[in-house]
Amino acid sequence: MVTVETAESVVDSPADRAERGRAVRRVVPRRDVAALHLPADRPDPVALLEGQAATRIPELVPIRYGRMLTSPFAFYRGSALLMAGDLAAGPQSGLTVQLCGDAHLSNFGVFGSAERRLVFDLNDFDETLPGPFEWDVKRLAASLEIAGRSAGFTTEQRRTVVTATVTAYREAMRDFAKQTNLEVWYARADMEDLLAELAPTLEKKALARTQKVLAKARTRDSMQALGKLTTSVGGRPRIVSAPPLVVPVEDLFPEREADEIYAQLGDLLAGYQSTMAGDRRHLLGQFRLVHLARKVVGVGSVGTRAWILLLLGRDGDDPLFLQAKEAEASVLERFVGASAYRHHGQRVVEGQRLMQASSDIFLGWERVTAPDGRHADYYLRQLRDWKASAEPEEMKPHGMVAYGRVCGWTLARAHARSGDRIAIAAYLGSGRTFDEAIADFAVEYAEQNDRDFAAVEAAAATGRIEAVSED
Repeated sequence: MVTVETAESVVDSPADRAERGRAVRRVVPRRDVAALHLPADRPDPVALLEGQAATRIPELVPIRYGRMLTSPFAFYRGSALLMAGDLAAGPQSGLTVQLCGDAHLSNFGVFGSAERRLVFDLNDFDETLPGPFEWDVKRLAASLEIAGRSAGFTTEQRRTVVTATVTAYREAMRDFAKQTNLEVWYARADMEDLLAELAPTLEKKALARTQKVLAKARTRDSMQALGKLTTSVGGRPRIVSAPPLVVPVEDLFPEREADEIYAQLGDLLAGYQSTMAGDRRHLLGQFRLVHLARKVVGVGSVGTRAWILLLLGRDGDDPLFLQAKEAEASVLERFVGASAYRHHGQRVVEGQRLMQASSDIFLGWERVTAPDGRHADYYLRQLRDWKASAEPEEMKPHGMVAYGRVCGWTLARAHARSGDRIAIAAYLGSGRTFDEAIADFAVEYAEQNDRDFAAVEAAAATGRIEAVSED
């Protein structure tokens, strides 16, 4: 809603907003964000994961545990709930932004914008919710520390990576604080511009590797997915079965009539289209649904319901792959309050649109009864749209510094779009106090992550939980 200024209305000036941020320092000094304040009654990490598993597909839960136990970094990717509780037990700035809720390194990446440009941005919003800005910063910083340990970096190298990332966040927020609302809204990390800026700082091998990743990203679209994921049956494309990771709907529910299943899916698509802009509804209306399969995705998301939908346009060479992913309550909700949206698919989509500079043109949501009979909220987007992400555990120290700085800038831009960027910038200040404090926190949390990883590993060894390796 646009605010209409009247004689009685009072608009906070930039100076007032900056003073608000500086005042927060007196309540939550920046050095205080360094400490990890674990609750005295901190829940058993295994029990927390078991609680999440209660609503998930039982036969897929062992795959989730198996993926998490491949490394401490993989475990961290799947343990957003554990960290949310730990963050809630510590000091909080009260400077609220739209949080990603799971801002680790692997949730940043490259994808295609609506203008067909490669952009770098956050790309996972399952846990998005308003909350204290520093929670995302801490999750990002800890992921760098943990990935650096997995990659064999020295203590000094890891410190350099983490502080460079937080410094980039702080400096970007201070820059955004000086910009107009529209300048902040239009800011984005275009990969061509970004690569030109980074090229002088990258080693030749790292630059060549990055260029190769970007070239490959441009091939990752629905046409590529058609060749990789489907075969022709009776002259019609069908998604190939690769259980348990990809299972066509007919194989999951052989006792049910296909017409009944596809009628439900027709309802899903019809309702989902109503959440899209008119021009995009028109575009989607030119496609017809031809096949569906359940697909296992991610690490922390394994066990939630995720479906891939194959649609065709003018002919068999005009495919569109959509992903319909179940949206449960954010892990943050039990600590910062319920979402303003009653539909969790809408929560994800609205958060994504607010934080991203350019979102998928097919992004939308719907509540539906899935083929397995479960009533659930879903959000939909393209399965592949020039998507690519880095492998943090394979990076060299110099490369991770560069990557971390881009992530720091990107996170600051996302927060600046939704929160009071002037107050946050004033709280952060021009010195390195906040940067060093977050780096200290990252070390402490990496050690806690190791302890939680060991606890879950022990639970798998004793048979308390079942973990399935995919090797």
